[in-house]
This record gives sequence, structure tokens and C-alpha cells, in this order.
Amino acid sequence: MASDQKVEKMIKVALAGFGKGGQIYNAPIISSVDGLEIVKILTSGNKEEAKKEFPAAEVVEDYSKITEDKRINLVVITTPNHLHVQFAEQALEAGKNVVVEKPFTPTVKEADYLISLAKRKNKIITVHHNRRWDSDFLTIQKIIKEDRLGKIVAYEAHFDRFRNYVKDNWKEEKAVPGSGILYDLGSHLIDQALVLFGHPKEIFADLRAQREHSEVVDNFELILFYPDLKVSLRAGMLVKEPGARFSVFGRNGTFKKYGMDVQEEALQQGKNPKEDPDWGKEPEEIWGKINTTNEEGRVKSELGNYTHLYQNIYNAILGKEDLLVKPEEARDVIKVIELAQKSNAERRMVPFS
Repeated sequence: MASDQKVEKMIKVALAGFGKGGQIYNAPIISSVDGLEIVKILTSGNKEEAKKEFPAAEVVEDYSKITEDKRINLVVITTPNHLHVQFAEQALEAGKNVVVEKPFTPTVKEADYLISLAKRKNKIITVHHNRRWDSDFLTIQKIIKEDRLGKIVAYEAHFDRFRNYVKDNWKEEKAVPGSGILYDLGSHLIDQALVLFGHPKEIFADLRAQREHSEVVDNFELILFYPDLKVSLRAGMLVKEPGARFSVFGRNGTFKKYGMDVQEEALQQGKNPKEDPDWGKEPEEIWGKINTTNEEGRVKSELGNYTHLYQNIYNAILGKEDLLVKPEEARDVIKVIELAQKSNAERRMVPFS
């Protein structure tokens, strides 16, 4: 939900891109935070939709119309992955704060460059790792913090879908940096694991292209090794019957969670947090189950709330809070992806550092 705090300043926002990422996953959340106002949208293919949804905003096709606009304080970049660096660099050079859709960049080197540039310009750069505010992930954080499972020895997370054909878009093109589901779905799983457990000691990965005519990774398994803990992250495009979304194993018992956080579906249906009193509330039938030496039964899911990300960004720009999604953390997600590619190519375990 939007914060009830008094709006100290209206921050003018520009959306660079109005495809699925901009139109569905970012714009409604930005609009639900008091103090953030979308005033300009860059798009060539969705101009009518942009104008319909944001009639007061100016719709442009030239990115310089955003970077040269002195009113704009925050640029949200939802372009294809291979354009993230170029667009973020131009926005920072123009003195804008920047949010980049995940994945941050195709390479660690590029991420480090943008972090350094933001520091030199004294501007904020962060990444749209919104699934830190999924209801199931928030529930797992709470359970671990309360030590209800005892010492955690294994963690498994899945992000599975079923689409047995290849789409004609950049995400399916091998030649496009940052394509494939390791960058797409993997970014979420890796970020969540690093939030929970920090940096691993070693990484092993198996990356595959399983669908007919697929040029990119459409199935992966990553294993992150920690002292006394194994983290398994998996995603695939040929999973018709999904299993548990999360499985957490401790010395005192297990927590399992099926089903997806409800916010993505709500956004796809055109809903937003400001107008939906039940935003982020999971139905009881998909609450997770705990079974330990001390308790057994369903665990009520925490309320999911993607607005926390943009509320924090607003407060950080005003100097009221530190960023919750630090760019260095987003860079480390890309580091895991690069090491996973190295592990797969060399068919061996590789050290994180």
C-alpha cells in the first residue's frame, strides 16, 4: 500500500520503455507511491497505451527528451537487457537518479562501471529486485529469523513455467547479451538467496536449452555451497506440473510452499496497490506448511508489497533512508550468473571469490 507519510516533495519520474516490464510491473507500483509522478514515457510501439494510462504524461520516442528534461529526477529503465548500460549511463551523466529493471547489466564489469559513475555524479542507482517483497519470501525470512526450523541446512527455490515453443523476441536470441532465463528468472532466485545467506563459497551450475529450436538457456540448476548449507536454485520452461516453489530444511524440521505470490497476477489484471485493499494477500489454500519437532500446520503468508521498493527509493532520494536494494548487491547477482556460466562451460565447481 502507499505510505501515509506527508509528501515532502514531488519527484518527477520518466519511464524509459513501456513494454511488459514498464507498463505492467513498474508503472502501477510507481503510481501507488505518494510523491512519485510519471511525467514522461519513452516508447515507440505502445504510444497509445501509454497515453491512455497516463494522459498527463508526455510520450516521446527520443531518449534525449528525457535526459535533457531538467524536471526529471528519476529515470526508470525497462528497455531490453542489452540496452540497460547505455541508457543508465546517459541518465547518470545527465544528473538523474536511476532504477534499472533486473537484470542489472549483462556483465559485472558493466555493473561496476555504472556504480562508479553514480558515485561520481552523487546520484542513486538501484535495481528493480521487487521479488524481495513477495509474500512467500517475506514469510521465509520471518520463519528463519524466528528460528522455527533450527539451523538451516538446505534451501531449494524453483521458478518454473511451461511454454514449449520459442517466441520471436530478444529474450530468445543468443546474440543478445542478457538473454535467456538465467538472467530473467535466475536474477530473482539468486537475489533472494543472497539476501538470506550472503555470498556462497562455491558455485556449480548446469545450464541447458531444452526446447526445440531454443538458442538460449531455458533450464538451469544452480547449487550455491556454504559452510553446512546447500542452496539449490532451479528454473525451466518445460515444467507442466510445478512442484514446491520453496523448500527450507532445518535441523528441527521443514517448511514447504506451493503457488506463486499473487501480486504479479494482480498487476497483469490491471490492479494496483492503491485501489486494492487486499493487495498482496495470499489465499489460505496456498499458505506454506511447516512440520518441525515443535509444530505442524499452515503458516499464514506475510503480506506481499512491491510498493516498499519504490517508497524506499523515494525516501533515499530525499536522503531519509539508505537504499534497500544496493547496486553492489545487484552486481553480485550478475557475478553469480557469470560464475554459473563458467561452471557450466568447464563442468566444475568454481569459487565465488
